[in-house]
This record gives sequence, C-alpha cells and structure tokens, in this order.
Amino acid sequence: MSNNSPLSREAQGAAAPTSRLRMLASGGIVLGGALWGLYWLPVRYLGAAGLEGAWAGAAIYLAAVALLIPVMIWRARALLRNWRDLALCGLLTGAAFSFYSTSLLMTDVVRAILLFYLTPVWGTFLGVAFLNERLTSARVLALILAFGGLIAVVGPTGAMGRAPVLGDYLALASGIAWALGSFQLYRMNPAPVPDLVVAFAVGSLIVTGLTLLTGIDAPAPDYPLQLLTLTAPIAFAIALYVLPMLALTVWPATILSPGRIGLLLMSDAVVGIASAAAFAGEEFGWREALGTLLIVSAAAVEVLARGAPPAGAKPQMSSPDK
Repeated sequence: MSNNSPLSREAQGAAAPTSRLRMLASGGIVLGGALWGLYWLPVRYLGAAGLEGAWAGAAIYLAAVALLIPVMIWRARALLRNWRDLALCGLLTGAAFSFYSTSLLMTDVVRAILLFYLTPVWGTFLGVAFLNERLTSARVLALILAFGGLIAVVGPTGAMGRAPVLGDYLALASGIAWALGSFQLYRMNPAPVPDLVVAFAVGSLIVTGLTLLTGIDAPAPDYPLQLLTLTAPIAFAIALYVLPMLALTVWPATILSPGRIGLLLMSDAVVGIASAAAFAGEEFGWREALGTLLIVSAAAVEVLARGAPPAGAKPQMSSPDK
C-alpha cells in the first residue's frame, strides 16, 4: 500500500497523539519526581515539631483526605463502581508513599532516596514477566547506569557505610510497593486522575494507620491529638503541595510502563540528593556527584533511546474479574 494513501495518513495521524501523550506523561513524571525530591523538607519539619516516625505522614494524609472530601462526593458513583481496582491500587501506591515518608525521619535522606531507587529493578521484572516487554539493550544500559549511580554513592566509604536501620528497610519496601502499585496502575482499566489521587491519599492514610498500630516505627507523642491539632495548619499547607505531586505521579503511571516510570522518577533522586546536601548537612562529595550524573544519564537513555517500548496500545494482563 502506498504511503500516500488516505488510510496510511489516517493511521499516522492516529499514532501522533499517542506519541505526544507519552512524551507529556514522561515530562509529568519527571516534574513529579522533582517535587518528591523536596518532600523531605516538610516531613522533617513536622518531625522537628514532635511528629516522629509515621506520625508526620499521618498528619499530612489526614489533611490531604480532608481536602479531597469534595472530590469524593463529586466522584462518589465512579469510586464505588471501581472500588476493587482503586482499593488495590491505593493500598500499593499508598504503602509506597507511607513507607517512604516514614523512612525520611528514620534514616538519612540520601539513603532513603537511593534505596527507593531499586524500583527500576522491580519495575523491569514486572514488565518483562507480565507485560511482554523486551529487555532491550537500551533498558539494560539504563539499568547499568542507574546501578552505577547507586554504587558510586553507597559504596564502602559512601553514605551506606553503616549498619541498616528500620528506616532503610522501609525505604526499600517503599520501592517494591511503588513498583507493584505502578504496575497495577498500568494494567487496570483507565481511571480519571481525581479517582486515582483519592485512592492514593486514602491508601496512604490506611497504611500509615496500620504502621502506627504496630508501634514499630517510633514512640507515640505524649499528647498525639493535641500535637496533630497544633500542627494542622502546617499539615494542610503541605497537603496543598502534596496533592498536585500525587497527580503528577499517578497519571503518568497509567500510560507508561513500570520500568520506565521507575527510571524517569529518578529526578526525585537528583533533586533530593542535592537539596539534602544543601539543607540537611549530609555528605555530598565526588561520589554523590558522580552517582547523580549516572542516575540522570539512566533516565535520559530510557527516554531518548530508539529501543524504548513502542507508542502503540499498552499490553494488558488478563484479570479474572474483568
């Protein structure tokens, strides 16, 4: 068939919006990651105010859920209709958000960020195992660069030169939960962004509540309800920052594969490591600089390489309840 045929032109026109949408989603997740990179600042602020461990996250998620009540009322029918998919998605992504927030108060910022960024490993595994993705040379190179960046920072004389603490394990768990959550976002039926943000915020609050009930993260404040009330204005201000950040995180995950999401989200690492060096007094020498450069290169390879997954319809994994 000639390339000048009407059918060929129609097909080309149909493919263009998909390509632009993927580029827009890629830019969105990079921006969302940059916002995540500064998220440790308000979390540490609440920690200094007395809300240690998961208590800081609890204040933020309570405020976020309160702000989302009008959205819940507006979207009530859709939320109830799709509650199974949204509940699973919300609990997985919420666990990632919750564990990561808590880890920022229980370990070094740099360590929490870098342990989270084992995410591309889990995301790539899920993509190859369940989405029929090919392990292309570009993806292998991106993973090598990403791990090179991690090794540069967390080598024997770097930021990981001490015994692991609970915050380290929570940061690692947050990366695994995010890979599973982004996989669920990618394979589920498309859902509007407001519904996904509601699921994310409610899931974060539930997981944080369960963490507090276990008592493993930090001692409860002497007067938790009074302290939550006193810090409520700050928590609401932080929630206004968090909600757009959540939207920029969950929307791209419905369009891009988990492995690609994990790699592009490394803008979090770049901003987080740099801001920690500037404001937290944490180590940032040539090893950290080299690691950040390699991590940025990994994301660039994933976006620009011709071997990236095609821009056509995303593969789906069958589900017995659909």
